[in-house]
Amino acid sequence: MNLVIDYGNSAAKVGIFDHQNLMEKHTLTSSEALRQFLENASADNIIISSVKADAAQVISWATRAKKKFILNNTLPVPVTNLYATPATLGVDRLAGACGAQQIFPLQHCLVIDAGTCINYDFLDKEGKYYGGAISPGLKMRFQAVHTFTAKLPLVTPKGQVPLIGDSTESCIQSGVVNGIIAEIEGIIDQYSKKFQGLRVILCGGDALFFENQLKASIFASPELVLIGLNSILNYNVNR
Repeated sequence: MNLVIDYGNSAAKVGIFDHQNLMEKHTLTSSEALRQFLENASADNIIISSVKADAAQVISWATRAKKKFILNNTLPVPVTNLYATPATLGVDRLAGACGAQQIFPLQHCLVIDAGTCINYDFLDKEGKYYGGAISPGLKMRFQAVHTFTAKLPLVTPKGQVPLIGDSTESCIQSGVVNGIIAEIEGIIDQYSKKFQGLRVILCGGDALFFENQLKASIFASPELVLIGLNSILNYNVNR
């Protein structure tokens, strides 16, 4: 059994895999809950992807695991990483690319991770990861409109907003939501013209918000990063 951890700023997403099959998923919102979970976990192998500095401490809590790995820029991965600055590459982006390859092997893949930022990551059919783009996410854009102006209010996201807003609030909602949709669809269109048979995978905290609003053909995979981490774990266990 494999145990994979995607440790973010606010919570840890934990997946338990039997080979390539996701058997269980947990979201743990405190380090104490994560510690107790790992101390009782019986998985043979474990990998952690963390934006925090205490990944080594966290992985030490899994005392029963035989093989332990921390995802960083030196850990071997099952894709060819062509990113010019691998030390600055977010490990969640790399894991997402590996997850895309696991789901759609030998195909061009564009991963769109709609979270705090919107990350676009491209992997070609030969398993070469190139990078992509980073732009502000949904909540960040609403916050920026409010923060960097004198009078505009802080507006919350709303699905299916009209194209033409008839109030300040609806105008901001239209600009942010419809602007992101136009951005995503425009980028998908550019990649699709360049790479025939492109697969588009949508993940991230805001994936459900945009899933039914995009006209382009997409594959929603909320657990893409966990799938990618498991792929990286299997790759290193079997090396």
